[in-house]
Order: sequence, then structure tokens, then C-alpha cells
Amino acid sequence: MRKIVTIVIVGLALLYSFSSAGQSIKSIKEKFSNTEFTFEEVTGIGYEAGVTRRDPSDVIKVDRYYYVYYTKIPDAEPKYWGAGYWGASVWCARSEDGYKWEEVGEVLGLGEKDEFDSQATFTPNILHANGRYYLYYTGVKPTPGNEKGEFENNSTTDITAIGVAVSDSPEGPFTRVSEEPILKVSVEPEKFDSYRVDDAVLLYRNGLFWLYYKGRARAHDTAGPAHTQTGVAFSKYPVGPFTKMDEPILPLSHEVMLWQQGTGVAMIASLSNTFEYAPDGIDFMSNKLGVKVENRPLAPGVFRQDLTDPKVRGEGLKWGISMVHNKHECYLTRFELISR
Repeated sequence: MRKIVTIVIVGLALLYSFSSAGQSIKSIKEKFSNTEFTFEEVTGIGYEAGVTRRDPSDVIKVDRYYYVYYTKIPDAEPKYWGAGYWGASVWCARSEDGYKWEEVGEVLGLGEKDEFDSQATFTPNILHANGRYYLYYTGVKPTPGNEKGEFENNSTTDITAIGVAVSDSPEGPFTRVSEEPILKVSVEPEKFDSYRVDDAVLLYRNGLFWLYYKGRARAHDTAGPAHTQTGVAFSKYPVGPFTKMDEPILPLSHEVMLWQQGTGVAMIASLSNTFEYAPDGIDFMSNKLGVKVENRPLAPGVFRQDLTDPKVRGEGLKWGISMVHNKHECYLTRFELISR
């Protein structure tokens, strides 16, 4: 079944690639070569002493409100910085203008004891489909075998997985579809995603739900972050089952940031600080853009109308919400892409 789905996807991908690659890639490269990011502080989800807010989702708009989802630790302490997952859960905020935000509250807490997400839930993303809102998130549990039931944040056994919860409202409450994740790490240690699957970003394309994610390998041990790559999986349904492509599609991509650009898909490869583009949404490497990003946003989420209206095509990148690294007091800010 996996081979059949992969062949279908690749076949569709090649059709897109052959029909739109040349002139499209040239014009997109020129566009991104003449743009830069600007940043502006926001209220409600900006800096707050003793609080961590980080890893925002893509931004959606429902009626008069914009919504963003993010990782929050309300009472973060300096010792949590670096561990990343101690007590984190998923929160939501709304805004009428994208600048003044009101925190709605926690929309997804921790999973039950011993489940894959019982230590923390984090790096959320959102999709509207079939009249419901699907919240994708990463989960982690305490380190297996730790006598105190604590999370060590090691580089071998502290694997992550991606789950999904659903609601009739963008403000929740969100209910887990299952106690099992929808995307797990690969079993083979040499696979690019054998240690981490994280940072889901969704796209509806060619009649399928595409789940992009970042992966890290157990084989890289503590050097894993420098080798993070982007992968993609496909499903007929927003809750899966998802079938992975066996190989990564973009190296040097610690954070997944993508959007529809023309008839294809654009990304920022966060470790190389470059704009990249795939006419088919998959092949980012054959005609690599490699356009350097000036002052890129960190762990960003993009305002995307296609996440609530699948008829929207090729809207491009305009603005979104990103994070500011501030040790245990990370906070969120707004970014915009402007022409130079």
C-alpha cells in the first residue's frame, strides 16, 4: 500500500514539475532575492516575565478573528531552558488585527500517564476540514527507565511523535482522536526521522492531506540538530493513516515553514537560511533556489487562508507570528515580508 501511494504522489509531482518549473522558478528566485523581513511587537502574547511562549502555529482566520496556537509554559524557570519540554502544553490566542492578541487559554494539556504525550505537548499546527478543526501537535513522555519518572532530554530514547486532536470550534475544547500518535519515528536508526518527528505543517493538495514535518536520526546522537531534515507524509483523511515518503525532501531545515507560492510550495530552510521552492511540493533539490534569507523569523507560523479554505491557491507569504529566543522567557512577535 505504501509503495502504491508513493508512486501516485510522485507521478502527480512530476506532472506539476514538468509543466511549471522553468519560468516559475526563475521569477520566484528573483522575487525572494529582493525581499526582507521586518518585525513588530505584539500585545497579549509578547514578553512576560517568567513565562515561555514559543513555536507558534500557522495563523488562520475564522469570521472576524485571527487564531494562533503555540507552546506555553506558564511558570517557566531557568532550569527548563534547553530541556524544552518540561510541563509545556498547547495554548491559543485570538486577534482582530494581528497585533493585539487575547489569550484564549490552554486548548490541549498533557496525555494520560505512560502515553506518548504525557510529559508535554508542543509545536502545534492547525487545519480546518470537513467542518471541524484539527490540531496537530508533538508529544513526548518521561524517559523510559528513568527511576524518578523524569524527562532526561537525551539523544537516543527520548523520541517524539505527532498526534492530532479535533474540535468544532477554533477555540476548543480539542479532544484527542486517539491515544496513539498519527506519525511515529522510523524504526531503522539510520533513517533521517528515527529519533524525532516534530513540527507538523499541513497542506491539502491533489486530493490528499500532506503532513510536512522535521526529522532527526538516532544515528547522529547529540549532533542531531545540525542534521535535521524535512519529510512529508500523505493521507486521504486529516486524521490519517499517513504514509511517509521514505526519504527526506529538504536538508538543513530545523524548523518547518512553508506556504503555497504560485502553483508550487515554498519553504525556508532554517539551518542554511535560504528560501527554497518545489513546483510539485516535493522536489526542492533539482532546481534549488538557495536564496539567502535576511534576518529570518524563528520557528515561524504563516498566515494561510488555504488552511480554512482549500479553494485558495498560491497566496504567497505576507505575514505571520514567530518567536524571540529569550532563554526561559521566549515570547512571540509579528513578522512581515516586504519588497526591498
